[in-house]
Amino acid sequence: MPGSRATRFALTAICMAVLSACGGGGEGGSSSTSGAPPSASTPEAGAPGAPGAPGAPGAPGVPDVPGGSVALVTKPQTKGDSARFLTHASFGPNAAEIDRVMATGYDGWLEEQFTRQQPLTHEQYFRNEHARLQAIPAPGTGSANDAQLYQSFWRNALAGEDQLGQRVAFALSQIFVISLADANVQNHPRGVASYLDLLRRNAFGNFRTLLEDVSLHPMMGLYLSHIRNQGQAGRVPDENYAREVMQLFTIGLHELNPDGTPKLNAQGTPVETYDNEDVTGIAKVFTGWSWGGGGTNVSSGRFGASPGTMDAENRDVTAMKIYPAFHASGTATFLNTSCALGNGPASLKCGLDALFNHPNVGPFIGRQLIQRLVTSNPSPAYVARVAAAFGDNGAGVRGDMKAVLRAILLDPEARLVAATSDPRWTTAGKAREPILRMSAMLRAFDATSVNGRFDIPSTDNPGSNDLGLGQTVMRSPSVFNFWRPGYAPPGSEIAVAGKVAPELQGLSETSVVGYINTMQAAILNGFGRSQPAPQNALRDVVMNFADEVALADDTNYKAMVERVNLLLLNGSMTNDTRRRIEDAVRSIPIPLLASSATARENRVRLAVFLAVASPEFIAHK
Repeated sequence: MPGSRATRFALTAICMAVLSACGGGGEGGSSSTSGAPPSASTPEAGAPGAPGAPGAPGAPGVPDVPGGSVALVTKPQTKGDSARFLTHASFGPNAAEIDRVMATGYDGWLEEQFTRQQPLTHEQYFRNEHARLQAIPAPGTGSANDAQLYQSFWRNALAGEDQLGQRVAFALSQIFVISLADANVQNHPRGVASYLDLLRRNAFGNFRTLLEDVSLHPMMGLYLSHIRNQGQAGRVPDENYAREVMQLFTIGLHELNPDGTPKLNAQGTPVETYDNEDVTGIAKVFTGWSWGGGGTNVSSGRFGASPGTMDAENRDVTAMKIYPAFHASGTATFLNTSCALGNGPASLKCGLDALFNHPNVGPFIGRQLIQRLVTSNPSPAYVARVAAAFGDNGAGVRGDMKAVLRAILLDPEARLVAATSDPRWTTAGKAREPILRMSAMLRAFDATSVNGRFDIPSTDNPGSNDLGLGQTVMRSPSVFNFWRPGYAPPGSEIAVAGKVAPELQGLSETSVVGYINTMQAAILNGFGRSQPAPQNALRDVVMNFADEVALADDTNYKAMVERVNLLLLNGSMTNDTRRRIEDAVRSIPIPLLASSATARENRVRLAVFLAVASPEFIAHK
């Protein structure tokens, strides 16, 4: 099939037929980053806490589900259940991992994952590749860059055994955003690799530790401009991070009930969580912090220095340190809290403790993690249960990420909704973001790397014919992520129903065609960079269809389609989709000659292509 013009034409024709049935979508605007990203002053329509948001009083279609504690679902009933769980908790199911979940149960798999370590960190991979590149073709001429970060991400996403940790780190990267698209960050890919390691390291820890580590990482300092923030008398501290740490990382714009619905004042409008005086007050807490590092140059002169790219002191990967001469004095007052200034670490602890203990954090962060992992429109009861786990892990500990993840992934609303025809759940599920669509397909068929590096470059361009995902890890266009959690396509049925579909913010005619072309190219020749001649048509990351090809004859092709259904659609294939795929597969005849192997491969590739173009794959429950 690779290189077959006839097959390419057939797939393209079918692709256009599929697209014509999918309808269009609106592409939401995204602000580009130049210097520090902008701050939003008001919530978007449909955002948590905004009037008419999902779960708000009077919002249409809110499921009437009892609150309080419920029994967690710890075991799958079918392989489809297992595959669906892995769709939420990993970068995609494969046959071996489906069987593993069936053997251990959901809870057992989670406990195993909580103990798994990342064998090679992103930063160490970056260092290793930098050393390799320095040695070829002539010593000192090569250098690692953002390409090595992307390689490390895909290497871990596709082949890493710590799937849950990597998946949660990816989710956290879309909440605690930094971006290589930013002019201040783009020259520090090693620092960004270190930041992604920070998120992975804290994925199963405590949210309070995560919050502090994020606040003191130099890449966040560059991105939200609080590195070198000065608080001496007569200076007005930079307020960028102060605003975003409240708006995006902890408490949000409006006071929330424990179930994530907005608290309303006597006039029936949401109550703001903070005002400008709160921003001005907490900004003082973040003054005096700048470049760290392990060298001997620890004088105040480093406060305003630049870190270099691969400098010996590792300032781009080392937590910021306090420079007392530049820290504010007096008292910082915000959110009904007063923090004594003058001692940088103590005032930072005071400020972050106040944010961490705010009642909004559990529902605000819990809802976003549900959206990133399970469903775009969780019921208020679901949010309440996750927020309760955030508040108390059962042993009196607040912010335990393991407890939060168990509550998200084992909640009945996450695990059982696909098995019910209850009309309350017709809006359950989410649109699969582009990176997760590709990772799901590659993992389903045990993709391997030809050169061992999983050499997948930037996939930003939505119109590319072979790399058109319209999304690259750690390259969000703004501090608000690739798509806002409260986005709904304007004028759509989703918006009218008071629901949201964040991932559809990246949808356009260009991105739809780019996605289809990219998946087609990946199925034919693999994904990533081209191999050197004579295999220049073959890409670095290639899938293994051997098990499917063995079932692709006229006797077993329905079993092949069902296997594709399990691996890609979690067993959710509709009868109509199954009929279309089976008819298409059967349209490719199996000759009685040696070329039959090619025909069987073409059948498998066609079945996979139609599956990843199907609504059941692109939007899943």
